[in-house]
Amino acid sequence: MKRHVALIIETSSGYGRDLLSGIVRYMRMHDEWSVFLEQRDLWKQPPSWLNAWQGHGVISRATTPKLVEAIQKNGVPLVEVTDRWGDGELPQVRSDDDAIGRMGAEHLLERGFRRFAFCGFSKEAWSERRKQAFVRRVEQENYPCSLYNSAWHGRAAREWEAEQQHIMDWLRKLTTPIAIMTCNDVRGQHVIDACSKLSLSVPEQVAVLGVDNDDLLCRICSPPLSSVIPNATAVGFKAAEMLDQLMNGQASQVQSQWIKPVGVATRQSTDVVAIDDRGVAAALHYIREHACRGLSVDEVVRNSPVSRSTLERQVRKFLGRTPQEEIRHVQIKRAKELMLSTDLPAEQIAVLCGFDYPEYFYTLFKRVSGMTTTQFRKQANPQ
Repeated sequence: MKRHVALIIETSSGYGRDLLSGIVRYMRMHDEWSVFLEQRDLWKQPPSWLNAWQGHGVISRATTPKLVEAIQKNGVPLVEVTDRWGDGELPQVRSDDDAIGRMGAEHLLERGFRRFAFCGFSKEAWSERRKQAFVRRVEQENYPCSLYNSAWHGRAAREWEAEQQHIMDWLRKLTTPIAIMTCNDVRGQHVIDACSKLSLSVPEQVAVLGVDNDDLLCRICSPPLSSVIPNATAVGFKAAEMLDQLMNGQASQVQSQWIKPVGVATRQSTDVVAIDDRGVAAALHYIREHACRGLSVDEVVRNSPVSRSTLERQVRKFLGRTPQEEIRHVQIKRAKELMLSTDLPAEQIAVLCGFDYPEYFYTLFKRVSGMTTTQFRKQANPQ
């Protein structure tokens, strides 16, 4: 007989869906569970019927004191994948927030920044852990770090426009160029939107890094948001494995497990080297904004407060390539994004990225990427 398991995990976020993917992977390997799952968001309370449920196990991202009390009364094993509170007494699997904070700091330090900030949510344990780890790593290099926190949910949370105004007020006080890590992609979108309203260029003046790698949310941002990738699939798999041990009467040898992140998805919001020269930063921003409409170096110089010789020298110094190569770099990067996110033919993508002749685009793409456009798409989508 199959065991009845309740999954109290939000389906509304990319992180929650990745958790579920990990659980499903474990289930396919064992085929011993009958699962209850409802469409839900992170803030929804656990269903009331769980108080008297006679199933075999629960994996929960919405653990409340009432749920814990009910579970303890009926003796059903429960594994927490909650990260909103501190570490409790229940078996728990969650992302390693310390490692996430450190990885975010390393990503931004590698880009040569000397000023840093962290934007998080108050009274959220996962945000606090990420902030502390980020600040510790930055301070090891003797760099300053500005902080901003506010409520995410509940009565203390501000309306969207009011919250954006507070973030804008904070950003105005910061000296650029600066690198900001945000506690998650939602917060990253908040910061990028506030930068846009203040006409602060991202990433040239403000580099922004999120967490969770929610692909849709990251690409809604303008420019697209770089993000630390937590291994939520592994969290889900380990939680299912732990629950199976508990349902089999085996005391879990490890009461809590922290799963390390897998890396950083680098998109345009941190695709930069910190440059204190405002004229050169403005020129690079112009290239990023206009490269895909057929841009020349002469046009960049005409629209920037630097001479051509200064531009050539400084771009080589900071990026290791010429201004013309930087234009091509931006065009090819955009072409890759379109090939991954659309079904447009390569010839049409060439036009959208500012190439007059598709044949030149194909030659350049292969030289830069080491593969043809067809090979690139097959590698990205092998099925």
